[in-house]
Parts: sequence; C-alpha cells; structure tokens
Amino acid sequence: MARIAVIDLGTNTFHLLIAEVSSDAINTLYKEKIAVKIGQNGISKGLIANDAIKRAVKTLKIFKTVIDQFHVTQVNGVATSAIRNAKNGQNLLDKIKEETGISIQVISGEKEAALIFEGVKSTKELRSGTQLVMDIGGGSVEFILGDANGIKWCKSFEIGAQRLLDRYHQSDPIEPTSINSMNIWLNEQLKDLVDAIKFHNPIGLIGCSGTFDTLKSIYIQEHKIESPKENQLFSLPIPVYQGIHDELISKNKSQRLEIPGMVSMRVDMIVVASCLIHFVLNKLKIKEITACSSALKEGLLAESIDLNSTDIN
Repeated sequence: MARIAVIDLGTNTFHLLIAEVSSDAINTLYKEKIAVKIGQNGISKGLIANDAIKRAVKTLKIFKTVIDQFHVTQVNGVATSAIRNAKNGQNLLDKIKEETGISIQVISGEKEAALIFEGVKSTKELRSGTQLVMDIGGGSVEFILGDANGIKWCKSFEIGAQRLLDRYHQSDPIEPTSINSMNIWLNEQLKDLVDAIKFHNPIGLIGCSGTFDTLKSIYIQEHKIESPKENQLFSLPIPVYQGIHDELISKNKSQRLEIPGMVSMRVDMIVVASCLIHFVLNKLKIKEITACSSALKEGLLAESIDLNSTDIN
C-alpha cells in the first residue's frame, strides 16, 4: 500500500490530490485547490509576476505541510502553460524546490492533453463513439478527440482564459465587437481543431475545468436540481447553456457575482471562457455538454499508479 500525492500547478489554480493505493483499491484521502492566479499581470508578457511567485511558493508550503501530515510516500508534480512559457518559470520551480523540497516537472501541452484524457477515462463513464474533451486553463486549452479505447487526436493551444481576458475583455460587460474579434481570431487559431472535428465527427463534448464546474453550479442553482455525486458526469443541455452564456456576456462583474451558483474566483475569466465554448459548440452537432470534474490531476494519479514512477516528460 502506498500514499501518492499529485500536484497540478495550473495557470489559475493549484491542485493537490492525495490517494491511498492498494492492489485492489484507490481511496482519495484529500483534495485541495487554491486560486493562485500565477498568470495574472504577467502571462501576456511571458513572465510570472513577483507577487504571483510569492503566492505560488506560499501555496506549495501549505501543500508540503499537508503531504507530510498524510505520510505520503510519492509526490508527482507538474506545471503547465504559464510556467512552461514564462522566461522565469524555471526560477519559480527552483525556488519551490529550495523552500519545500518538492520537485515539479514542466510538461508539454500534448502531455497535458494526454493526462486530461486519462483523467476523464478514470471516471469509467466514457460513452461509445468519439467524444471531444475540452479543458480550459488560464494559459492553454486542450482538445482531445477519443473514446474508451484511447486518443484519436489531441492538441494544446495557447489560448487560455487569462490570455483571452487580457486580449479581448477590455470593458465590462464585454463589447459585442470584442466577441466578434475574438471569434475571428479563434477561427484562425483553431483551424486544426475544426479540421479534426470534421474528420472524426464527435458525438459529444466533455468539458473539464473550473469553467465547466461553474456552468454546472449555475445550472444546478438556477434550476434547483440535485447535485451530482463526486466524479459523476453531469449533462448540461445546450439551450440551458445558451441562456447562461447570454447572462454572462450581458452583465458586468458585480451583476455576474449575483448569479446563483457563480464561483467568485471564476467571475472574470468565465466570460471569455464561455465565448470560447460558444465558438466550439458552433462547430459541433450535439444536444448537451457533459461536465466532468476529473481532469489532469486524476490522469496524473492514474499514470503514477501505472508507472509507479515520477518520470513524466
């Protein structure tokens, strides 16, 4: 029996997952996510700002305390878009290593996509037929086409919500002209995705990340329906999503905060993130979005168990 901790240093949120693994069971002991926002005030310049570095190191010290309390035997940590593209990204990881003893490895966008898909597969609820999996991070967005048998196509695009926020959300509420400009830009950036969708013809969209969690939360609160069990896939009908999207793009920050189910840490980025979802949905012929709470950290845990190694490249 082993206790494994996995750490995901995302552009917006840092995640910690600790599980106890035996030959016949995986038991989650602890899950934590902290809004660190290391992309704030720097991602568009290819830097991690000094205040973001301080928040990152402070958060890893908290994680280290928890890891020690649970007597973890193996720690696997990965860093994604903001850190892999920042000129001072390695400096941050060196500082984390120096102050906590935790080694974090930078992974490629393609590796990130593969781990996200493993996380979705770990729910054992992948339907038959090809699905489009979409994970919106602050720095990058991963798209994976696949089914229960594996990945057919995947790609990571550096068009995350923090980047879109910096580029297009200059007024609040967001201007229709800004949405139009964003769609024109996305049409250029996502040509490979559009071609892959045409070729593989996915029958559904599975959304991972805080954006989809927030959309799910708004749907549950506004329609007063029962919350799903943890790690259970959840269906969001397209007409319901469209109504939420219209709310998000027509309201300012204080008004969005009043939306039932709105998560305060998502209130800024959710507007451009929803515009990205809306763009992708226009390329698909589906009736609902499936929200999945399992993503990169669950995929990293699955790989850690399979390989029993920290060799993640």
